[in-house]
Amino acid sequence: MGAQLRVYRQKIKSAQTTKKITRAMELISASRIQKALARVQASGPYSRAITRAVSAVATFSNVDHILTTEPEKVERAAVVIFSSDRGLAGAFNSNVLREAEELATLLRSQGKDIVYYLVGRKSVGYFAFRRREFVQSWVGETDAPEFSTAKEIGDAVVAKFLQPTSEGGVDEIHIVYNRFVSMLTQSPEVVRLLPLEVVEGVDEPGDDAVLPLYEFEPEVGDVLDALLPVYIESRIFNAMLQSAASKHAATQKAMKSASDNADKLIKDYTRLANNARQSEITQQISEIVGGADALSGSK
Repeated sequence: MGAQLRVYRQKIKSAQTTKKITRAMELISASRIQKALARVQASGPYSRAITRAVSAVATFSNVDHILTTEPEKVERAAVVIFSSDRGLAGAFNSNVLREAEELATLLRSQGKDIVYYLVGRKSVGYFAFRRREFVQSWVGETDAPEFSTAKEIGDAVVAKFLQPTSEGGVDEIHIVYNRFVSMLTQSPEVVRLLPLEVVEGVDEPGDDAVLPLYEFEPEVGDVLDALLPVYIESRIFNAMLQSAASKHAATQKAMKSASDNADKLIKDYTRLANNARQSEITQQISEIVGGADALSGSK
């Protein structure tokens, strides 16, 4: 009985230590999520402005541009996957990787080859474990994304898009990331970046503003050459910010659930330890009473 009691006490101590760790991680994520959300909101005006400018150029010009023209035949597509560098975030990484796999299945069913660009150690580890190839990866900045990284990613994928397919180029570029919906919900999202699917106005629902008429100086093609790479960079940076905010929210939710489970384990093991202790005390009393009866009977 004493050995069993020691086992319960060790399990209680282990659960208490685990709770301290998960509680600390929950508080850290709670402090970081506010900063991450502030960065997402701060990037909104610029993203809307550049989207509006690109939409205006593409809508009110008849020029054929490589970044806005649908190819006759799509042979190869690039998929950029945004994951996190660290785990302990519930289904955050598995959801985005599952969405990427579903996208890959769809693209292959359409007869397209796929090349991958990976952001975050978890996606790199996923591909390395399965010995699958990828073109390039970026790790180390998923918790606090920098625009320089988004520019580097944008330059890499746009250069691949401008390269002829016969020389290893791609005809489409897709990004897969977790979009922040709320503190409880992070939704995996798939967006085709190129060829550009221009949406008139901004991406926010309920915006009925009419695009202004522009006169272009210099030529429309030169304006698109300047605007579209910036547009791609802003969309990639926004995806990185959305992914970072989603990761912190997912970590906070997962760590809160782990802390609650630790509380439940502590209560359960405490009750079992009390029962074991009570049984031990009862057994000791019974042995004492039995011994006293035996002594009195021998007299």
